[in-house]
Amino acid sequence: MGGKYWTPDHPVLRVLDARRSRKDRPGRREDPHKVGLAIQGGGMRGVISGAMLTALDDLGLHDTFDAIYGSSSGALNGAYSYAGDSWRQLPIYWDDLTTGHFIDLRRGFSGNIVDLDYAFDEVVGKLRPLDADAVLRSEIPLHVAISLVDEIRTHTVSSFSSAEDLRLALRASAWLPVAVRGTAEFHGQRAIDGAILTTHPVRLAEDDGCTHILSLSTRPLGPGRVTPSLVQLVSGWHLDRIRPGLSKAYHLAIRGYQRDRARLSVASRTANGPPHILDIAPLPDALPIRPLEQDPGRLILAARSAYELAHCVLDHGDVDALRAGAFRTVPRFTRVNRGERS
Repeated sequence: MGGKYWTPDHPVLRVLDARRSRKDRPGRREDPHKVGLAIQGGGMRGVISGAMLTALDDLGLHDTFDAIYGSSSGALNGAYSYAGDSWRQLPIYWDDLTTGHFIDLRRGFSGNIVDLDYAFDEVVGKLRPLDADAVLRSEIPLHVAISLVDEIRTHTVSSFSSAEDLRLALRASAWLPVAVRGTAEFHGQRAIDGAILTTHPVRLAEDDGCTHILSLSTRPLGPGRVTPSLVQLVSGWHLDRIRPGLSKAYHLAIRGYQRDRARLSVASRTANGPPHILDIAPLPDALPIRPLEQDPGRLILAARSAYELAHCVLDHGDVDALRAGAFRTVPRFTRVNRGERS
């Protein structure tokens, strides 16, 4: 299966396969394990983890998890998936979010580069409405990570009083500094993107006691940057303007994430644990996607590649054969009744 990246008999795969075969349900498991699904976001890079979720659904693994963890677009992907809408949601990235309604770099000096009102009120609320009630009824809890500004800590929300409460949590978790001015408000506290202080939600799953974790990552495999990028430096300066000390915590989180990448890579090739962690991430030569990507074609290609990869890994396929073009997938078309654009 391409053991350079993933072991073919990984403990996470064994548990998922067994649960799928038994068709056991959340809360009525026949094993003692707690299996978590950690979904990374990253703005428009969320198209990658969104496509991986569609593969997971198509393989019948939807109900094999005990909890879901995510922030930013990863949390939104998780909400749509566990409302039964993973395929319906995926085209949001290339159909609805590549327009000037959502991202407009020219607004950098006069307003928000990213318009979250459009994303949540128009797209999530009307064009492709999220079935929030289905998320609230789900036996598999959704844990949404939010960064609390004044306390400089990650707050994980897993209990929602209403559909509006869920929407506010998802919106706060997607509040990306620099791209969106100011801060969101959640339960009377200032909040921003959950990935600012917890870059990858796999840590949330570990802290919550998961024994087995399937991680869906949106950054390609590899060591990543050692020194902060210009964007990260600018983001740090901006964060300190919001709350002194926030930049230091942000850069500590980035360094921690670099260590996590190496740790996830080792965990995916071995049976070390618990917790046992299998991280599915784009291959090193994958098409790069920016957090504010606006090219629909690149997003569609990234989604196709991510779906193929996740399907291959989860179905015990040969990644080397996949890279050689042994099989491909075709887009799945799904009817969507669209609301009126304002």
